[in-house]
Amino acid sequence: MVIVEKVHQNEIDKLQIISRKTFGETFGDRNTAENMNKYLNEELSIAKLTAELNNPGSEFYFALLNNEPIGYLKLNRGQAQTDICDGASLEIERIYVSMEFHGKKVGQALYEKAIEIAKNIGVEYVWLGVWEENNKAIKFYTKNGFKAFDTHSFMLGDDEQKDILMKLAIS
Repeated sequence: MVIVEKVHQNEIDKLQIISRKTFGETFGDRNTAENMNKYLNEELSIAKLTAELNNPGSEFYFALLNNEPIGYLKLNRGQAQTDICDGASLEIERIYVSMEFHGKKVGQALYEKAIEIAKNIGVEYVWLGVWEENNKAIKFYTKNGFKAFDTHSFMLGDDEQKDILMKLAIS
């Protein structure tokens, strides 16, 4: 059974391992090795992940199976959000699951944790950005009620890519 638990500072090494593994699995075959390595080394470094984990507006959660991370979630509130920085919203910045657990409801468990937190803190909506070429993720979020509302740029190494911004009203 998968358990979703908050990531603590002493688990930064595990966070980096699952972050790099899942990002590589998700995007490695559709991007250059140079751009992937640059992103992994800069954006998913221990220093960068530690700073994100220490940000009071951000939270990370592991999806654990037999006490081992098989996926993770990153949420941002207020000024920690990447685009929309208001108190009425919560950003799902990352939901990633190890490839061998795709289709086993792990992403859904992480998503449900995000919605539970959104309801508990009383935000009006949850939003996220998803790469326009990540059809699997777009389908997942659409199935869960998200609607596209805008786009933004995302830099992967030196490749400027386009993310679709999607949001879901929290009732």
